Amino acid sequence: MGFQFDRIWALLLLLPIPLYIWWLWQGLYRLRGGRKKLVVILRTAVLVLLVFTLAGMQWFTLDHRKSVVFAVDKSDSVKAEARQAAWIRDAVKLRSEQDEAGVVSIGLQAAIEKSLDANQMDAFQFSSQTNGQFSNVVAGLQLASGLLTEAKIGRVILMSDGEENVGDLLRQGTLLKDRGIKVDVVPLPAKERKDAAVESLRVPDKLFQAEAYTLEVMIRSSSAGSAQLRVFEDDREITAQGVVLNKGENRYAVQSLAKEPGFHRYRAEIYLDGDEQSANNTHYAFSKVQGPPKVLIVEGKPGISKNVEAALEAALIPFETIAPELLSNDFATYMSYESIVLNNVAATQIPQAKMEMIEQAVRDYSVGFVMLGGEDSYGLGGYFKTPIERALPVYMDLRGKREIPSLGIVLVMDKSGSMSGDKIKLAQEAASRTVDLLRDKDTVGVLGFDSSPHWYVEPQKLSDKEGIVNKINSIPADGGTEIYTAVEQAYEKLSKVDAQRRHIILLTDGQSSTNQSYEALTARMQKDNITMSTVAIGTDADQVLLGQLAEQAKGRYYAAVDQTTIPAIFSREAVLISRTYVVNQPFVPAYAAGADWRNILGQGLPALNGYIATTAKEAAEVVLTSPEPDPILARWQYGAGRSVAWTSDVTGAWSGNWVTWPGFAPMLTQIIKWTFPQFQSSPLELSSHLSGNEVTLEARSAAGSGEAHGELRAVVTDESLGSQEVAFTPTAPGEYLVKLPVDKSGVYLAKTELLAEGSGEGTEKRIVGSATSGFVIPYSPEYRITDGQGLSKLKQLAELTGGRMLSLEHPEEAYAFASAAQKRLSPISDYLLMAALLLLLLDIAARRISVPPGLLARAAASLRRAAPAGPPPQTETPLARLRERKQLAAHKLQRVVERPAGGGAPVQSPAAAQQQAQVEQPAPRAAAPAPPAAGEAPPDALSRLLEAKRRGRK
Repeated sequence: MGFQFDRIWALLLLLPIPLYIWWLWQGLYRLRGGRKKLVVILRTAVLVLLVFTLAGMQWFTLDHRKSVVFAVDKSDSVKAEARQAAWIRDAVKLRSEQDEAGVVSIGLQAAIEKSLDANQMDAFQFSSQTNGQFSNVVAGLQLASGLLTEAKIGRVILMSDGEENVGDLLRQGTLLKDRGIKVDVVPLPAKERKDAAVESLRVPDKLFQAEAYTLEVMIRSSSAGSAQLRVFEDDREITAQGVVLNKGENRYAVQSLAKEPGFHRYRAEIYLDGDEQSANNTHYAFSKVQGPPKVLIVEGKPGISKNVEAALEAALIPFETIAPELLSNDFATYMSYESIVLNNVAATQIPQAKMEMIEQAVRDYSVGFVMLGGEDSYGLGGYFKTPIERALPVYMDLRGKREIPSLGIVLVMDKSGSMSGDKIKLAQEAASRTVDLLRDKDTVGVLGFDSSPHWYVEPQKLSDKEGIVNKINSIPADGGTEIYTAVEQAYEKLSKVDAQRRHIILLTDGQSSTNQSYEALTARMQKDNITMSTVAIGTDADQVLLGQLAEQAKGRYYAAVDQTTIPAIFSREAVLISRTYVVNQPFVPAYAAGADWRNILGQGLPALNGYIATTAKEAAEVVLTSPEPDPILARWQYGAGRSVAWTSDVTGAWSGNWVTWPGFAPMLTQIIKWTFPQFQSSPLELSSHLSGNEVTLEARSAAGSGEAHGELRAVVTDESLGSQEVAFTPTAPGEYLVKLPVDKSGVYLAKTELLAEGSGEGTEKRIVGSATSGFVIPYSPEYRITDGQGLSKLKQLAELTGGRMLSLEHPEEAYAFASAAQKRLSPISDYLLMAALLLLLLDIAARRISVPPGLLARAAASLRRAAPAGPPPQTETPLARLRERKQLAAHKLQRVVERPAGGGAPVQSPAAAQQQAQVEQPAPRAAAPAPPAAGEAPPDALSRLLEAKRRGRK
């Protein structure tokens, strides 16, 4: 231990201090003796302390402790957390008590499992969540070295297989070497296994219809053997052939023909006998087949789209008609169509995830969207607060336009233990959406049941929607299932509610624990004009019982195989019982807007017999209206795409006069074509390149000048529909580049738009080019078949930093290294400043405060007199005390001080010196006078004293 200084040069300020001391001694002529010495010593100490503070004086001790940070690879290629944790625990047990240990886990990012300290680790286990699909050893080394501050010099022990796929560990090793940090390596051997992986699939970015093309497949195998190669275009198999794989790279070519126009995804799969890793057996690619636009028709019931199909055939527009159940789960499939048409499809037929795909395809990728009406569409179809409603130009509810009968609804919800998780959350969302649909004058009640019913919301008016929704969201899931008692209580409460329409919605995923007679209960419901609909969740529900209950109670039965349709079911039921959304009366629609459609709709229109009532959105353009007025035909721009709402049907049920009208087919095709993406004059070519977890997107404009040199932006969407907007950086005329990180495998779509300045000053930018492309991270880089260079990299890292190669069999080697004594510094500048301030105050006190001569001596004498030891002092007479005070006053008032010219010690006059000698000469203490005899007069001195006292009183 000792002291050291950060700024040695500051100690040079000590050199002039002796000169200052001499000058100070000569200048303090007012002070004498010990007081003068004290002031000089204090002033010198203050200066020395200030110089030490400026020099950065620090106290240091020598520390021999060892600090080790374990950086542990937890990526998917390792998967040995238990073994690694045990090795660390064993290594820490063998350290000295003062030695420190810390743990960092490595994935795509690094996380601190344990801070660097000397605590015990007997129960250590890995607890942090890291993305194991990537191995970023660099991030782990950076975080581990950050724990080794200057006060904790030590080393890092890296436990990894060396198969990194993000970053460069050797480059990071150079940086650690410059900092003096050594990296020991514990190699984790990769498991030898039989494996074949599809590493790449190449297909031309652009194709023309009927063009022949070649797909190139590259497969890497860890062993030789027979396998089967299958290639798909979307979900259509192009080829399935047997191949013989050699160890290492294998390349194959597959010939095909571009048939269908649109955006297509291609998939290659390899199947090897005895393959131990199936996650890397698939790869993807994308291509755009140029051709006429294609339309997807989704019809709620088979055969109701014949009029639409005939209109598209007459316009030579290709189309495909499917049932709602056949909608794809793959977001990229929707990019193959220019427009999607929903023809009288209920929201209960489309899962929530597919609705979100359609909505995002319209908003971000310019896919058109058309909804055609019918009794299963719009509000009657249950589209309230769905993604489809967001994309359409109309609201599903009626916003203060007409009088709706008062409603009384009781929601009977199963809250048994089987409803836990997503089921109870969807049930809560469904109930909340129903509350949002109702008005203040309506009545709602919420009854939850398990083995017994419990009222969460007693039937009440909707004066506090927010409070009711909060109570709904607090419903737990536990217990058994008893249906009859819950339905009976709901009926009894609802029968007392004053409403024009009264309805019960029963939702359950199980079977009742008792088997009671429901016929009498439903008969009482019919007598009181109370209806009930039932919803069965999953296949475990008693579908027979629920179907019978709905039939007997004059309601509807729903089998919600996909539980995400539950909110749509509740919304539909809330709309159906009002019976107000369907307008059945003949009228002639009025043309209101849409100049580009005037040639078809502005020359006289046939009568309609009905439609579904909706409310136009604020930004929508209403082309045709009813007398109410309600929108019959409305359109708007939604994000990058366009959508149209036709609230009547196209089958002839309400539109009999329209389907026979000559302008009906041109009107339908005009509506659908209006939603097509706008053809751009400057198309873009987009390519992608994956490196680690970073994707580089490169865009090139087909035009070489002019509008092509504008601002380029893109929206990138992953398989979970998460999207992010990125801006490109120009690299050359008409060329752009952007890099974006990705953190998971899957299919990514990118919609790129080239923007140019508007034609006038202050106008918005206009789109002059666009392209849709995709890139794929088919599987985690951890599943690639590597070249086995990981161990070699680890050895180079250890040699580069001066570290050691350790083994899993010898954990005692972790702390078996010589540790040089390290200085542990403690800055003391603050303490030095406080000491200097204290000494400065003492210096000021010594110079400014004067102590009278003899005061200390008298104080000491007083203390001696006050001491209990020794004989008691003699009694002092008043005359003696008077004489002593007189001498003290004479000393203070009669001393005359004279100073010689030129300075020097003061000189007293002779008279003053004589007076001072008389004062300073100690007066003999007067002996106590003997008491006078009887009849004698007091002594003269006492008489004089008493006489002076009497004169003073006068």
